[in-house]
Amino acid sequence: MTSTDQRLRIPAATVFSDGWRTAAGGTLEVTAPATGAVLTTAGRANPGDIDAAVRRAQVAQPAWAARPAPERAAILRRAAHLLTEHRADVAGWLTREGGAVAAKAGFEIDSALDELWAASALPTQPYGELLATPAGAHSVARRIPLGVVGVITPWNFPLILALRAVAPALALGNAVVLKPDLNTPVAGGLVIARLFELAGLPAGVLHVLPGDADEGAALVDHPDVAMIAFTGSTAVGRVIGERAGRALKRTALELGGNNALIVLEDADLDAAAAAGTFGAFFHQGQICMAAGRHIVVEAVADEYLDRLARRADKLRVGDPADGDTDLGPLINRAQLDRVRRLVDASVAVGATVRAGGSHDGLFYRPTVLAGVTTAMPVFAEEVFGPVAPVVVVRDEDEAVAVANDTPYGLVAAVQTGVPARGAALADRLRTGIVHVNDQTIYDDAYVPFGGRGASGDGSRFGATHSQDEFTQWQWLTVRDSPPPYPF
Repeated sequence: MTSTDQRLRIPAATVFSDGWRTAAGGTLEVTAPATGAVLTTAGRANPGDIDAAVRRAQVAQPAWAARPAPERAAILRRAAHLLTEHRADVAGWLTREGGAVAAKAGFEIDSALDELWAASALPTQPYGELLATPAGAHSVARRIPLGVVGVITPWNFPLILALRAVAPALALGNAVVLKPDLNTPVAGGLVIARLFELAGLPAGVLHVLPGDADEGAALVDHPDVAMIAFTGSTAVGRVIGERAGRALKRTALELGGNNALIVLEDADLDAAAAAGTFGAFFHQGQICMAAGRHIVVEAVADEYLDRLARRADKLRVGDPADGDTDLGPLINRAQLDRVRRLVDASVAVGATVRAGGSHDGLFYRPTVLAGVTTAMPVFAEEVFGPVAPVVVVRDEDEAVAVANDTPYGLVAAVQTGVPARGAALADRLRTGIVHVNDQTIYDDAYVPFGGRGASGDGSRFGATHSQDEFTQWQWLTVRDSPPPYPF
């Protein structure tokens, strides 16, 4: 491939397993949610494909782990350079296949690049400790690869949510079998396969097999898969955790969120409304970190609602391929039906639509709901759509109580004029992440990321924290000569 060719040239109707090949499960049409147009065909795996890929990965992994660390690091760096070179092509897939507007596609590619660069530093980091030992012996604790890592990813941020597991797992010497969601098999998987193929990753180390629940179960249950990294719904995460637990298999489960944006009475309300707009509506609210519950102290609630509704009304909704849009389509009809059901059920019991509440096909208007109570569906459930339910509370103490009134515990944000007040309030919030004077959708490759409760098992992605996820400790002792024994 020459540097002037800006296409990744992903073969149609195939999967990636020791090169491009036909999947036994057949093919699927990849469609654009904005238009319904067929973009391409992709291979669809079946459980037999998963088994074959795991076996090939198990064979290839030891040689990959034995590669000198600088060589592994160089392949990750080449993948990053290739993603930069083919940025426009990848952005096009994120837009057409996933319904991403230009800003979201750019945000996701930047995040993916961060993950690749951070992972490229892992192979050359210290990976062990010298331990105290009697004379004549050498004792170390060292991190070694797990073996074959299974990665199961969703459709909403398909590129980054795959790479944040795939990149560090590979960097640390594991082989990977990736099962992307059937809604986004290209941006969430086949693009990654092509980047690493061009970067020089050895055959057999990475396999990309689009599939559904049966294929996911085959990956989770496979005896030769040492770990499952899963990002997706809490319901599916519970099933994976149960099945993996029976096999004593490691998991990294990053699940749903129903995140609180707290607005205190001393907040800058224009800044708070801007944060609330972005946090609720970015990528149509289809983000586990979205601001799903706006909890506002009553002294400023009316003004906050007015500002939030005005901002929502100004947002442009349409085909993201047109370029002049703020929100694209929901991913499919099932997601549209879910958003409509939760909004309609809440309005039926007293919520008031202040903005939006309507749709044209899969294009759902950004919606602001007033009069929301903790008993309403839009409060209790993760909507995963462009909906901002506003709950009014008396004071800071009630704001904390309402924010914690959920089984989820991913992220929270606090808007206040006194940063120290926000930091103190963070100590009382039961979430894995808290942002003061920001919104909830904030992450990068260099921080520990993970939730509590129904939001996950506390796994931590990001930079050196990935060592904890994708390696295991081995204690090694070496003696100059065998010691004497009493029998």
